[in-house]
Amino acid sequence: MMIANMTAEPITEPSDVPAPMQELVGLDRDELAAIMVAIGEPEGRSTLRAKQLWHWMYHHGARDFSLMTSLGGPLREKLAETCAVGRPGISREQISTDGTRKWLMRFDDNQEAESVYIPEDDRGAVCISSQVGCTLSCKFCHTGTQRLVRNLTPTEIVGQFMVARDSCGEWPSPSGERMLSNIVMMGMGEPLYNFDNVAKALRIIMDQEGIAISRRRITLSTAGVVPMMERCGAELGVSLAVSLHAVRDDLRDMLVPLNRKYPIAELLDACRKYPGANNARRITFEYVMLKGVNDSTADAHELTRLLADIPAKVNLIPFNAWPGTDFECSSNNAIYRFAEIVNNAGFSAPVRAPRGRDILAACGQLKSASIKLSRRERDARSADADGAGLAASAATS
Repeated sequence: MMIANMTAEPITEPSDVPAPMQELVGLDRDELAAIMVAIGEPEGRSTLRAKQLWHWMYHHGARDFSLMTSLGGPLREKLAETCAVGRPGISREQISTDGTRKWLMRFDDNQEAESVYIPEDDRGAVCISSQVGCTLSCKFCHTGTQRLVRNLTPTEIVGQFMVARDSCGEWPSPSGERMLSNIVMMGMGEPLYNFDNVAKALRIIMDQEGIAISRRRITLSTAGVVPMMERCGAELGVSLAVSLHAVRDDLRDMLVPLNRKYPIAELLDACRKYPGANNARRITFEYVMLKGVNDSTADAHELTRLLADIPAKVNLIPFNAWPGTDFECSSNNAIYRFAEIVNNAGFSAPVRAPRGRDILAACGQLKSASIKLSRRERDARSADADGAGLAASAATS
């Protein structure tokens, strides 16, 4: 008996994988308005609805659309079906004996970065990361021993601060005294190498109808990406901190390799031109104190000479050790002798009190276990995943 040739139709099964939800944190007002239109809200009302949503997300810290009562019920249902107001995951939270808190934040691709809350008597600062890893390889910095994995998105940068607000129970955004009063972009990474994402995130954070942190309470720290410094001041107007750490190019070339591209003279010239810098808003120069490396009286005198015509203050940072480092912290005598010389020259030179050392949360100690995979490693993982999927399929067939 002859059997007719037949072409089998492919069998399609309904997918059990839900459509990805649109994350709203990190979007600006225009993007939120566009989403309103996309889910059926009349264009004429989209700007108002975006403003209401913004207020719920960033002033109240709301994550549940059903609580956003100024939005109509049908709109809240559509938002719940298609959108999310998320946060980074928390792989680990640690609390120091001095009250410092450190979070290892986990993002959607399972990469991780660290954020720190540093409490003071009358205020507190959240130290936020801009990258997973870092490309600068500063020799005294633990993060610098980790290769750059990728830039963080506005969603992930804003989300770090929102996690801190969640943890401290500081919603809605307070109008007066608050625990989380300041932000320092001093975590993992070089913010000016991720400027567009950092700028978008900070504009969201500074918006007075939401999180409402004043630009005067935000400090961005750079190792000296000279071409981006003027743009940062002009577009964001935040305070600037510069990781200086040496007064001679030969030494800074070793400690901060970026100096080979933008040496001290170019860096200081960019500081003189930084928009908004004046005696009321001085540039902070960060100077980590390394025993026998950069802590001599000659170094202190040269530092005051270099900064003579810049509205500046100097933060002296006792070196915070981390596993495997070859550096030691300067002695107390050396640190305070250095500070006295700088203070006598007319500069404020406070010695930063180390915070969170016991949980590796102090300046220069942040690092995650995230790694940047080579192409061969990525291909191998992909092949392993494909093989596991085929094995699972065979087992259930």
